[in-house]
Amino acid sequence: MKKSTCMMLGTVSAAVVVLAACGGAEADSKDQVIIYSNADDEAIEVIESTLDDKGYKGKYLIQSFGTSELGGKMMAEGTDIEADVVTMASYFIESAQTSKSMFVDISSDLKPVDGGVMYALPILGNVGSIFINMDVLQQKGLAVPKTIKDLTDPAYKDLVSFPNIMDSSTGWLLVQAIIKEYGEQEGKKVLADLIKNAGPHIESSGSGPIKKVKTGEVAAGFGLRIQAIDAKNEGLPIDYIDPTEGNFTLTESVAVVDKEGDEALAKEIAKVIATEARSGLLEQYPVALYEGEQVKAEHVPTHLKKWDTTLTVDLLEKHQAFFKEAQQ
Repeated sequence: MKKSTCMMLGTVSAAVVVLAACGGAEADSKDQVIIYSNADDEAIEVIESTLDDKGYKGKYLIQSFGTSELGGKMMAEGTDIEADVVTMASYFIESAQTSKSMFVDISSDLKPVDGGVMYALPILGNVGSIFINMDVLQQKGLAVPKTIKDLTDPAYKDLVSFPNIMDSSTGWLLVQAIIKEYGEQEGKKVLADLIKNAGPHIESSGSGPIKKVKTGEVAAGFGLRIQAIDAKNEGLPIDYIDPTEGNFTLTESVAVVDKEGDEALAKEIAKVIATEARSGLLEQYPVALYEGEQVKAEHVPTHLKKWDTTLTVDLLEKHQAFFKEAQQ
């Protein structure tokens, strides 16, 4: 889907130039809330549409970043970051709050199923799975995989794709599943064989594998479960497989940066994203995050699992090191 968000280049002066190029926002820049987000195009569209419908058009500006890039800015800049509101992988928000104490209280009556924190509200959840192109599997005479390890069979050489954990948090879902199921020693061999099979199909973007599976460039991929459900519902020869190693999950949350008391509009907008936009986001990312939320049966993965400790940037870096060692 085409992204309608106008990109801002990271400084106030650049923002003025870009706003002019975009046709100009109605509100004075001093009255605008700057939102930094790692969310993909579909989520940004839901957020924009909701904010506009609720009367905030011209009162905010969204700038999109990759997860690693935005995470790096948060950890380096803390409260000096230009953003007033951040929507981001929850583990990065929690780690930034721990090290930089950069977010203010936005607690509400919402009841996250995982308990939640005072400074962030979850807005969407992602679940990992395998997906396959049935036509390609048939053409190549490949068995339908049931596990991630099945994709290390030499028959899948150059026919499997997955996201790189160094660039994509979706890639972390894969690595969590491997380590949890096989441990570090055997897991490193499984990952090494998977890397070898993927060859040139290790993607920097979480949406890379589904694109290659849809076009038939590869037979199988690992990515977000909803991507395969959507492709299947479009009538494509795509199906999704819940690997026995587990469907691991990651959430993204919204938080408000501490601007020394000047956060009133930012808090309003953050709560609109967490509440009013939630129904639209739940359709795109069917993972129940709050008490009382329901999802369709097809959206409930068979082997739903969570990492048994809190996800943090430090843990991500350990798993990235694990990935690098498997590459050698």
